[in-house]
Amino acid sequence: MKRQLLAALLASFALGAPAASLRWAAQNDVLTLDPHSQDHATTEAILQHAYEGLVRYSEKFEIEPALATKWTFVTPTQVRFDLRRGVKFHDGTPFTADDVLFSFDRVRQPQGTMQIYVAGIKEIRKIDDYTVEMLLASPTPMLLRGLIDFRIISKAWAEKNKATQIQDFKAKEETYASHNAMGTGPYRITAWVPDQKITMVLNKDWWDKNIGNVTELTYMPIKSAPTRVAALLSGDVDLLTDLPTQDVAKLKEDPKLKLLEGVEVRTIFFAMDQGSEELRGSDVKGKNPFKDRRVREALNLAIDRAALQRSVMRGLSIPAGIMIAPGVHGHTPGIDQPLKPDLVRARALLAEAGYPNGFEVPLNCPNDRYVNDEQICQAAVAMWAKIGIRARLISQPMSLHSAGFQRFEDALYMLGWGNSMRDAIYTLQALARTRSGGPDGSYNFSKLSDPKLDELIDAMKSEMDVTKRDELIRSALLRVRDEYEFIPLHHQMRPWAMRTGVSTSYRSNDRPEARFTTVR
Repeated sequence: MKRQLLAALLASFALGAPAASLRWAAQNDVLTLDPHSQDHATTEAILQHAYEGLVRYSEKFEIEPALATKWTFVTPTQVRFDLRRGVKFHDGTPFTADDVLFSFDRVRQPQGTMQIYVAGIKEIRKIDDYTVEMLLASPTPMLLRGLIDFRIISKAWAEKNKATQIQDFKAKEETYASHNAMGTGPYRITAWVPDQKITMVLNKDWWDKNIGNVTELTYMPIKSAPTRVAALLSGDVDLLTDLPTQDVAKLKEDPKLKLLEGVEVRTIFFAMDQGSEELRGSDVKGKNPFKDRRVREALNLAIDRAALQRSVMRGLSIPAGIMIAPGVHGHTPGIDQPLKPDLVRARALLAEAGYPNGFEVPLNCPNDRYVNDEQICQAAVAMWAKIGIRARLISQPMSLHSAGFQRFEDALYMLGWGNSMRDAIYTLQALARTRSGGPDGSYNFSKLSDPKLDELIDAMKSEMDVTKRDELIRSALLRVRDEYEFIPLHHQMRPWAMRTGVSTSYRSNDRPEARFTTVR
C-alpha cells in the first residue's frame, strides 16, 4: 500500500499538479473520428489528442519531432526520416514504418479532403522498420508544416476492422474508423456520443510527458449559446472556446473566470459556384451569373464589413480584404484592405451584366460552427437585398452543411478557413487551385478554375527562395482579391473563457491541447 501511495505521489509531482479532469465545451461537434477524412478544425482539434504526425507544433508553434526523431534532406527532393522507437498504438501494437506507408496511401484516397497535408510527396518508401524516405515531386518548402496534420493510423487495426478505406463523408458512408480511433497520441478516445460528448483518458504508455496534469478529457458540443455560458457559470464546464460575442464583457467581469484573447488564423467568407453552367436553385436559367466577374464584384460591394464587425460581431472580428488572416505567412496589412460598400456601383454592375432586377439564389450556411454564423448570413441576406439579390437562406448544422457543399450542391455558401499550416499556400492550393485530384483544389467546391492563378500557386509550391516565393504569394492573393473569386468577410477573433483554476496555452489555430493544460 505504501509503495502504491508513493507511486501515485511521484506521478502527481511529475505532472506538476494532482491528476485532474478537463471539461471543455464548444458549439460544434466533430464530423468523424477518421483522421484522414475531413479537413475540419474541430475534428482535427479532437483527433490531435489521439493521433500524431511525424512532427508537431510546440507550445510556441515551432516545428519539433514527434513520431520522427530526426529528418535529413539527402537531396532537395529526398528526405530521410528516423522514426521513434518504442512507440506503441493504444492497443499495444508497435509503431513502425509500415504504418507510415499505409497512412500515406490511405490519406491520398480521393473521398477524403486531407490530401493537402501530403502535397508534394510523390512516394514514401521503407528503408527499414524505423526509417522511411520521402521522394518529393520538387523541392517543397512547406513539407514539414504539412506533415503536422498527416496523422498516422495503425495499419494492423485498420485491416482487422475493415477500415482501410477512408470514410466517404459526402456519401454518408461510415467505417469502423468513423466512430473509433487507434493512434499513438497522449490520450485514448474511449467514447463518442454524437452531439453529446467525446471522452478520453490519458495514454499512460505515451512516449512523451504532458506539461499539464489532465488525465481525463470530456469534450461537449453545446449548440445553444445561452446553454454553453450557463454551463460555464454553473461550474459544469471548465473551458469554453465558443463565446457568444454579447457575453464576452460580462464574462470578463466574473471573478470566478478568466479569458484568453487572440486572433484566430481563420477567415470567414462566402464561396460562389463558378463552374456549373446553371446555378442550382436560382431563378436564372441556362447560365451562371457567378461566371461573370461583375456579378461577383457586385456581391462583394454590397457587403458592409464594418457593420458586420460592429453590430453582429460586437467588435470581435477584423474586416477582411484577402483570404488569409494576420499570423499567416504572406499576410500584409497593405493588401488586406476590406472593400468599402458601394450599392450604386453594385447595382450598375449587375445591370451591366444583364441582371438589372437582380436574381434569386440559395445561400447555404452553418448554424453551429463559426462565431455568429447564422446571424452573419442573415445580415448578408439583408445587404444583398438592397441591390436586388434575393438570397434564400438555408441554415443547418455543420455536419449537413459540409456534406452538401462537398457534393457540389451549393450555389453560394459560407465557409471559415483556418490556416493550420500558417502559410498562404494552404489556403490558395486547397480553395483556389483548379481541382485536379490530390492536394490541388482539395477543398475547392466552388469549381473555381483560373489558369493564371494555377500558375502562381504551382510556382510557389517549389520556390525555395523566400523573396521570390513571397512575391508569388502576393500576386496570387491580389488576383484572388481583384477577380472577386470569393467574398471575404472577416478574420475571426476567438476568446476563450475558463475557470480561474484552469491554465492553458492559447492556440491561434483554435485547437486547445490538453497536454498544455493544468486544472487545479
